[in-house]
Amino acid sequence: MTDASAYEPPKIWTWDRESGGQFASINRPIAGATHEQELPRGKHPLQLYSLATPNGVKVTVMLEELLAAGHSGAEYDAYVIRIGNGDQFGSGFVAINPNSKIPALVDHSTPEPTRVFESGAILLYLAEKFGAFLPEDASARAECLSWLFWQMGSAPYLGGGFGHFYAYAPSKQQYPIDRYAMEVKRQLDVLDRRLAETRYVAGDDYTIADMAIWPWYGVLTTNALYGAAEFLAMQDYRHVVRWYEEIASRDAVIRGRKVNRIRGPLEDQLHERHDASDFDLRTQDRLEAAE
Repeated sequence: MTDASAYEPPKIWTWDRESGGQFASINRPIAGATHEQELPRGKHPLQLYSLATPNGVKVTVMLEELLAAGHSGAEYDAYVIRIGNGDQFGSGFVAINPNSKIPALVDHSTPEPTRVFESGAILLYLAEKFGAFLPEDASARAECLSWLFWQMGSAPYLGGGFGHFYAYAPSKQQYPIDRYAMEVKRQLDVLDRRLAETRYVAGDDYTIADMAIWPWYGVLTTNALYGAAEFLAMQDYRHVVRWYEEIASRDAVIRGRKVNRIRGPLEDQLHERHDASDFDLRTQDRLEAAE
């Protein structure tokens, strides 16, 4: 395949214009804060600053699962970070995550506040803190962590690769879509073969590996992620579909998916979460009805 308008890279790349696409206005080749903006702080030791993207959902599901399992110390305040507005470049957020990506967590129960960023690191931190959703047996723990880091290494091909070129790029281009669709389908086959052998990703027990992988590859079985279920023939991955449906029915997952959500049905949006009662009282449908 040839393209008469093929891009010829310069000898040295410089940033002289927006790259185009849905998120062009928030992409830049430098780090650091762009403006002063303090972060709010609630009443609980755990303070989460996030958005209900797949990476954000990992952590809110984990926190809701911990609470459902009886870990009262996992009570948390969750504040929405509107990445489209550039909240992630505010000075307060950059102080807890110099990489300016959601989610970010601050644990105020430690002698000095502990910041944790990167979703996989947050899952592991919480699992170790509460002794939950992470096997104690060395071999089982290694299996769980292997799948956790499989997701961390694989998802950029799904999100930044396939998702960007299929759903967000300013124009559809066959080469990158074909390239990343092929890789995503290979990853799905890896996952489907594994789930043909086991109930959950790391074995018989539900773990942080499931919580990490499910918001990406599980939700991909529906059109909720990139609208690509038909394009990727997701129905062919029947073990992934089975696993998705089982986890989707968990009460903690249903709650966790609502936290910091700012799009979709109003009844599924809980912009901020400070108490379990917020799910009954402060979803957007109820707030707007009360105005």
